[in-house]
Amino acid sequence: MPAPVRRAVRGVLADIDDTITTHGRLTPSAYEALARLRAAGMRVIPITGRPAGWCDHIARTWPVDAVVGENGACYMHYDAGKRKLVKRFVADDDTRAAQRARLAVIGASILAAVPGAALASDQHYRESDLAIDFCEDVPPLPRAEVDRIVAMMEAEGMTAKVSSIHVNGWFGRYDKLGMTRTLFSEVFATDLDAERERYVFVGDSPNDAPMFAYFPNAVGVANVAPFLDRIATPPAYVTTREAGEGFVELADFLIGV
Repeated sequence: MPAPVRRAVRGVLADIDDTITTHGRLTPSAYEALARLRAAGMRVIPITGRPAGWCDHIARTWPVDAVVGENGACYMHYDAGKRKLVKRFVADDDTRAAQRARLAVIGASILAAVPGAALASDQHYRESDLAIDFCEDVPPLPRAEVDRIVAMMEAEGMTAKVSSIHVNGWFGRYDKLGMTRTLFSEVFATDLDAERERYVFVGDSPNDAPMFAYFPNAVGVANVAPFLDRIATPPAYVTTREAGEGFVELADFLIGV
């Protein structure tokens, strides 16, 4: 990344699993990197497929400005002045409740058809999507079986995306990028389209593809490599280190350590 580009960066948007975390763990150095970026005056926002229940915790307690969750189903922002958590969902409460009933039936069908797959352990904390675990808490499934899960979701009219650990499916055409734009407009009064060159998105898997394509200075941590054949527009830059260590590497670079 050229020095003038680096100096112009005003914020970091980051996937969580296998980007900020390493083997499912948030390391002290990665957490510290979040805090150091924010202390350097940058806006810091996790953009994740993790559930709304986790986002509540992240928005309240992590050194971040907001969080986008469930692959774009919601954002959460803690207003410290008002001591209030601001929540925004694509769908209203009644719609989400009806969709969760449908998702439960579809999830049961997928588990019956794909031996070794499981509901993600965080499914109970989700508001809008279905997450099928293919390697987080179960032995890794072959790529063909992951593709089969995607096909079953799509046959039900769902949008399906593959992360490094889950296949996530939902009803609707929203994604991480759409809700990120909404967050910037509603919370930060910022036109992200006009400012995107001043933000870095960092991620690691196919469900980050819309963000890699949108941000001209997108970064992949090194473990993005096995998924590059599934990402139409790859990130402009890739770290030398994987997962959380790659995130720390990026933070060091942007801060000028």
